[in-house]
Amino acid sequence: MEQLGNIEVTTVSKTPERVWHTPAAVFVITQEDIRRSGATSIPEALRLAPGVEVARIDANHWSVAIRGFAGQFSKNLLVLIDGRSVYTPLFSGVYWDVQNVMLEDVERIEVVRGPGGTIWGANAVNGVINIITKSAKDTHGVLAALGGGNEDQGTADARYGSTAGKDFSYRMYAMGSMRGPEFHFDGDNFDHWRMGQAGFRADWTRGEKDGFTVQGDLYRGESGERILIASFSPLMEGPEEGKAYVSGGNLLARWLHNGSGSDIQIQAYFDRTNRQDFELGETRNTFDLDFLQHARVHSDQELTWGLGIRVSPSNFIQSSDGVNFLPKAQTDSIYSGFVQYELPVVRNKLELTGGTKLEHNNFSGFEYQPSVRLLWTPTGHQSFWMAATRAVRTPSRVDQDVQFLILVRASPSPPVFFDIAGNPKLKAEQLIAYEAGYRSQVKTHAYVDFTMFYNSYNDLQGYGPISLAETNNPPPIDLLLVLPYANAIKGHTVGAEIAPSWEIQHWWRVRGAYSFLHMDLKDKPGFTDVGNLLSSYMGSSPSHVASFQSLVDLPKHFELDQTYRYVSGLSEYSVHPNSTADVRVGWRPGEGLDFSAIGQNLFRPTHPEFGGDPGPLVGIKRSVYLRLTWTR
Repeated sequence: MEQLGNIEVTTVSKTPERVWHTPAAVFVITQEDIRRSGATSIPEALRLAPGVEVARIDANHWSVAIRGFAGQFSKNLLVLIDGRSVYTPLFSGVYWDVQNVMLEDVERIEVVRGPGGTIWGANAVNGVINIITKSAKDTHGVLAALGGGNEDQGTADARYGSTAGKDFSYRMYAMGSMRGPEFHFDGDNFDHWRMGQAGFRADWTRGEKDGFTVQGDLYRGESGERILIASFSPLMEGPEEGKAYVSGGNLLARWLHNGSGSDIQIQAYFDRTNRQDFELGETRNTFDLDFLQHARVHSDQELTWGLGIRVSPSNFIQSSDGVNFLPKAQTDSIYSGFVQYELPVVRNKLELTGGTKLEHNNFSGFEYQPSVRLLWTPTGHQSFWMAATRAVRTPSRVDQDVQFLILVRASPSPPVFFDIAGNPKLKAEQLIAYEAGYRSQVKTHAYVDFTMFYNSYNDLQGYGPISLAETNNPPPIDLLLVLPYANAIKGHTVGAEIAPSWEIQHWWRVRGAYSFLHMDLKDKPGFTDVGNLLSSYMGSSPSHVASFQSLVDLPKHFELDQTYRYVSGLSEYSVHPNSTADVRVGWRPGEGLDFSAIGQNLFRPTHPEFGGDPGPLVGIKRSVYLRLTWTR
């Protein structure tokens, strides 16, 4: 169990530090954890982390959240892949259907529960997820994997890695997957999913001080969707079914210099995304450049500082009457700098860390995000920590520039629409967070991690007063009940998370996780909850999430892994509390061969986990999946 506290993480401070010495609620999902979970996607792997609320909406959409405010786009959560942000400024969040990583190439996933704005900037409000892939030097040789089942109908992964000289390593990969629809009570099986992706990574070291990394990916896919759409001609509103087409790619370069008492990192990336469906479309190009220096001041004090710039031109493509963004073309930008100082109060026992992020963005202007953290390590296998942090979620294009129409009455004339209107004056949502945690290795074979938090929110997105307008585009005249976005809600959340692990025998390990969340939100003075957003916020996240996992190494190279999960109900979508189990049987008959049989959601034939699609709730099916992996 000692290795759980000795794992090095970089997401909390952008510099390597052991979990024992991290004054934050951080959990690491390792490559071995992913393999033995039977996960086939990043969201499934995230179920392993305590305090992460993962729910499948349908075959190709997920809700992933930390400490509340769950939804399809995870708006309070910053997600990174090797330090590259995949947060979209169009909808404030993450398109989980295109965040594909070859799971065999993942070294670890670092999950930080709680605000990370001081280091990572805006939108790292309730947590940060950093997916870190292996260095090319760790993926030499050939890997081929095939899988399939009743839901994940076909997956194929291939990778080749080698060297060119002793200091240069590279790998190339390709992957593809097909997933069938989930269960639909009305028989409309719209949510298929097809995805293909290829990429490379190269790592080069020059001496002991310099390291260079270049990596990139290309992807293309399609997924089925059902969306509620309003139209002027013909005058109607109803659910429509069709396909969403996605494509894109990215290229990242990083230089790391390890000097005497000072480390420098420069990272740049380009990311292109293209998404088109029958409701809307967008193309976006993102250019990002970051500089980071970590220096030791005096003998035991450390200073970390950095600068960053991100420019992201985009173009909106209107494909339905009911949704529009004005202006259609816009360039989003962020200019930022941060500084953080680590000061030992009592050498090797008590450490104080303080810092702040300063940035300017085109949505809300200047923002600041300070934090102060205290770490006490009375022994080498025990640590206490506490923190106070300010973080913000900046508005996005959907908050400031959208016009979204909902048909209220088609006849008699004139027709009446609700017009959900973006507000260019919308301010950033604000969080003041207070956290405290404890980690301990209990004797030799047990480990426990406990965290408590109190989050105070202000200026949350709601709706302002309704006004009346009219439009004759297209003719004839239509009446609009204009409902603008406003900073209309405030409140707080309180909760706790615990994650114990126990190695009963060298061949049997068990671990559990439990998280509790209570949300108390209300309208700010002068506002009324016209759109029922209060019930949506508080009814979309479970109050209780629990899991238990047993990992058994059997004779003859067999493995038996069992996972039990419980999630309390979601009143917003009438989702009842549910519990389910996954089972994996693995066999490694010889060097380089790994065979797995996985059963998921075994307790019931189907069960809903989240809402969001028009029509009846989607039932997530019981599934069986076989996978064979060969390496040489």
